[in-house]
Amino acid sequence: MYALVDCNNFYASCERVFRPDLNGKPMVILSNNDGCVIARSNEAKQFVPMGAPAFKYKDIFEEQNIRVFSSNYALYGDLSARVMNILANHAPEFEIYSIDEAFLKLDGLEYIDLQQYGDQIRKKVIKGTGIPISIGMAPTKALSKVANKIAKKYPEKTQGVYIIDSEEKKTKALQWLQVEDIWGIGRRHAKRLHYYGIQTAYQFTQQSDSWIRKQFSVVEVRLKRDLSGLTTIELEENKPKKNIATTRSFESMYKEYEQVKERIATFAVSCSEKLRRQNSNCNALMVFIQTNRNRKDLPQYGRSIVLKTFPTSSAIELSKLAIQGLERIFKKGYSYKKAGVVVMQITPASELQLGLFRNADPRHKSLMKTIDNLNRSIGNQKIRLASQGLGRTWKMRQEILSPRYTTKLDEVITIHV
Repeated sequence: MYALVDCNNFYASCERVFRPDLNGKPMVILSNNDGCVIARSNEAKQFVPMGAPAFKYKDIFEEQNIRVFSSNYALYGDLSARVMNILANHAPEFEIYSIDEAFLKLDGLEYIDLQQYGDQIRKKVIKGTGIPISIGMAPTKALSKVANKIAKKYPEKTQGVYIIDSEEKKTKALQWLQVEDIWGIGRRHAKRLHYYGIQTAYQFTQQSDSWIRKQFSVVEVRLKRDLSGLTTIELEENKPKKNIATTRSFESMYKEYEQVKERIATFAVSCSEKLRRQNSNCNALMVFIQTNRNRKDLPQYGRSIVLKTFPTSSAIELSKLAIQGLERIFKKGYSYKKAGVVVMQITPASELQLGLFRNADPRHKSLMKTIDNLNRSIGNQKIRLASQGLGRTWKMRQEILSPRYTTKLDEVITIHV
């Protein structure tokens, strides 16, 4: 059996942990620079769609008394880690699927009452973190996703835990689930399935493997088998990322090259830190810039460039390469709103392939280690490259940011007794 544990309205629930006065009230969380809605409480979903630009919904926020918050990733990440630590103690095998989801493989627990076990997990998580969760259990990962949707859709009937443990329950659940809601079926595939008259997950599972492979791919064949109750999709190990990106929208539009250059250098440094954290090097780097697509009254421009490099995770070498890329794609006369750096062709640092003519500076390895240790001990970004603009402090626009209650000592909650 597998269990999928999903935190309910995770970002909103994180805000409510330290603000119980927000319980039952509509609220939304905004993306970087307070751009668009990325999370909603149940109470806000009828008024605001996901991805809605915040500036277009200001009147609705006020009319419906919807509380609005800037994304507080320090708080969300810390509470996620606490939830995952609790879940890891309840199953022999465990996979973190996203910041608010995890799969548990319940091998060896066949003779216990799974409903009672799920209730125990829910109570421990909410007692330990204050975050409400829903749990779906089933013989396969794909079916546990379906069970979780049912647990979340009907909390009064399921009490947040639903188990697909019979052929009758499986058939009923698959007949209830629409194809566009199947885990792994995107909008394009759902539209194609509708074209062939396939509306539900049950109808999808009734198609032959050969037909699905012909119309889609072997990935969808594996999904169909997993939905049918045949264990096909196993838990995944935590593997190093194949690509690492640092992208941001600017707090305002930048016209000057030096402004964009500082951002690109900082993004490259951030990517290098992530590479070193997973003990990897990259062999290629992409830089992109784009103007504000929402400003139709302004000239539009966007371009990216990929540059090859020798295997490296050095902030010095990657920022230098990223700036070289920016020089080749930057054009004057445009107002830039977003930029990013993506490091690609990632390989383990332990499997270094030396080049004949160019290689990473061996002195940078110990230098980067020292910088990482100092930044961890005295504060992030205390030591920076000169290209990052030492005399300037760049921040995202987070005008309605809640305190970082669990990760910042001077923002810890104050209790008056």
